Amino acid sequence: MESERLKAVLESLLLAADGPVSADRLATAVGEDVPRKDVVAALAELGEEYERTGRGLRLAEVANGYQLRTAKEHSEFVRRLTAVKPARVSRANLETLAIIAYRQPVTRAEIEEIRGVSVDGVVSTLLERRLIRIVARKDVPGKPFLYGTTREFLEAFNLKDLKSLPTLQEMEDMTQALRDAPAATDSEGAGSQGPPPEPSPGDRGEPD
Repeated sequence: MESERLKAVLESLLLAADGPVSADRLATAVGEDVPRKDVVAALAELGEEYERTGRGLRLAEVANGYQLRTAKEHSEFVRRLTAVKPARVSRANLETLAIIAYRQPVTRAEIEEIRGVSVDGVVSTLLERRLIRIVARKDVPGKPFLYGTTREFLEAFNLKDLKSLPTLQEMEDMTQALRDAPAATDSEGAGSQGPPPEPSPGDRGEPD
């Protein structure tokens, strides 16, 4: 398939998708015996074109796949159109999510040992938001659940995969900054919180 045609087809596929799509799935959808390497090369060209021409779309590599998102600098305009406030992540949620991300799979008791407080409400919130999931049961008395992060977690924080997580030092600096922020009552029962941070993906017409 000719290069420009392939890029146009891939653009249509990504616009039609409801989430990140792997290169393998895109190659299968394109068919016509187009090698995966040609699909990856076309995606790289497409992403470079969006950046170079200042278009309103960006091609992001997240959650082990590719996804079209609106340019981050246009997020305020997108919010005006959709009238949706950005999803907030409280300090308690962020600290618990960081523990799970770096130590997964991890039990609730292990999280509480690190944080020093009950995390029942926070874990329930993270499960509801599909940022974490139950991955197994630990082979110890009581068979407690083991928790890990999800594909939605990668997508929300604009991460290609778990190897793209910030370093532990960067995460500790972020957590310390939150602890130093002006405190307010945390309704999730895990201490106090400052102004909550937001996940920072580029938009797809959604809050970032």
